[in-house]
Amino acid sequence: MSDTLKIEQQSQGVVNHEYRRSLGDYFLEAGKAVFRNPEIRHQMLSSLAAGMNMIPGYGGANSDLEKTIRFADRSVPLNLASPILLAAGGNKSAEHLTAFSALGFGGVTVGSATSAARAGNPFRPRMRLLPLDRSMSNSMGLNNPGIETIATEVDKALGSAHRRRLSLGISVADTPGEEDPDKKIADVLMTFRRAYRAADYVELNVSCPNTGLERMDVQEEFLTALLREIMEARRGLAPRKAVFVKLSPDMSARALDRNLQIIADAGVTGLVLFNTFPGAKARFLRMQTPETDLAPVTDSGGLGGLSGRALYKNTLPAVRYIRRQLPKLAIFASGGIDHGSKVMDLLDAGADAVQVYTVLAYRWNAVRKMNRELLDAMHARGIRSLDGYVPPA
Repeated sequence: MSDTLKIEQQSQGVVNHEYRRSLGDYFLEAGKAVFRNPEIRHQMLSSLAAGMNMIPGYGGANSDLEKTIRFADRSVPLNLASPILLAAGGNKSAEHLTAFSALGFGGVTVGSATSAARAGNPFRPRMRLLPLDRSMSNSMGLNNPGIETIATEVDKALGSAHRRRLSLGISVADTPGEEDPDKKIADVLMTFRRAYRAADYVELNVSCPNTGLERMDVQEEFLTALLREIMEARRGLAPRKAVFVKLSPDMSARALDRNLQIIADAGVTGLVLFNTFPGAKARFLRMQTPETDLAPVTDSGGLGGLSGRALYKNTLPAVRYIRRQLPKLAIFASGGIDHGSKVMDLLDAGADAVQVYTVLAYRWNAVRKMNRELLDAMHARGIRSLDGYVPPA
């Protein structure tokens, strides 16, 4: 765990805002008792969005939550109905994208996408809930239908999504198993180019812990070369769109600072903070779940990441720290965000938007509830609208 982030936690308090369980939450628990397999429930999310989208008058966020993100590198702005986006992994196949506005989202990051379709890790189970910590263990292994299918669906949905102020991004990953650096860069570049043509923004997943292979964010020489090629490719593409890099929350302070320097030197638009926390290092999170129950999902060990409430204690300090270090980079905060007041705290800290997923497994209608909580937090401070809101110095 980053020493820098530990210092931040000690010097600035992190409020892990609590919420009350509603009748809908008990309904959700009943549904989990019927559909016991978390992966099956995960696959039902897009269908749930489609169903909610069919209810007359059910959709969208309050106009006070509308936010336009403008980028220092003059990338095309993102127009959001809410600063809460669905994180990558929540919709792997680009299904029913526009319908996610009915759940209260302001954007959807699809994927992660690889150059060809992948079935993911062969073992089962690949997902497990950790209710004591309102968290989740995930070892899916980058299962997705491939970039061509994803980009085609995103492209088809873009017009209707924009009419609802829903921005669509694509998360791009390398194909696991390719060891030749030049071939790996060529593979990511191909996927990136196709994603770039279709989506509003592209997210580079360089920190996936779910394949058992070395992550790109710990290969500093390779990461430097990859980002150089990616940003060179962007210069030949129009219009200019935002490119984000998604980092892992388990880096040391020194490794984090080196990654930030590489990213700044490359001219990347922004960061996603963070990916899931590597399950093999779960003991560093000091969770309520017994350590014996925190082993990676697979018996072979080493695969999988943790998401959910337990990660928030790193998310807020990281946003504060990186905003000070790199004030021109855009930031999407991700990790343990399950309450609208947390969204407000992160916006105050310098985040431009947030990404959520695991909260959907623990709160019924989670994002609509979080939007209401965010509005309450705004109005309590006299903030009438997020558009144009400037965080306190």
